[in-house]
Amino acid sequence: MNTKITKRMTFCAGHRLYNPQLSDEKNLEIYGPCSHPGGHGHNYILEVTVSGAIDPKTGMIINLRSMKEIISREIIAKVDHKNLNSDVDFMRGIIPTTENFAAEIWKILDRSFGGELLQKIMLRETENNCVEICR
Repeated sequence: MNTKITKRMTFCAGHRLYNPQLSDEKNLEIYGPCSHPGGHGHNYILEVTVSGAIDPKTGMIINLRSMKEIISREIIAKVDHKNLNSDVDFMRGIIPTTENFAAEIWKILDRSFGGELLQKIMLRETENNCVEICR
């Protein structure tokens, strides 16, 4: 039997969608007001899903406290109340679209959880926009 469990966490971060190789006009055409030099922010929701067998000794796939500690240490502490363009090392040189941001989060958490435990992340940027990455 394969069981999944999901941990939901929230954080706030700002960014500017902008490709420095393009003109301001082209950036405005592609990213619209999200390319404004002052940037803008979001209240993100991150859902992390792991999957595996239930340990008969604990009754758990993973201890939710451990899962929260990993996500907090590896992601939340690095991005909460930060500018993704300038303050977050793992986003340097990467256009901080939700797709790119989610892909970088996946890489970090996949290494942190090890093996095949990580199954899915869902990063919600707004109530209308989210990205899912699945194994």
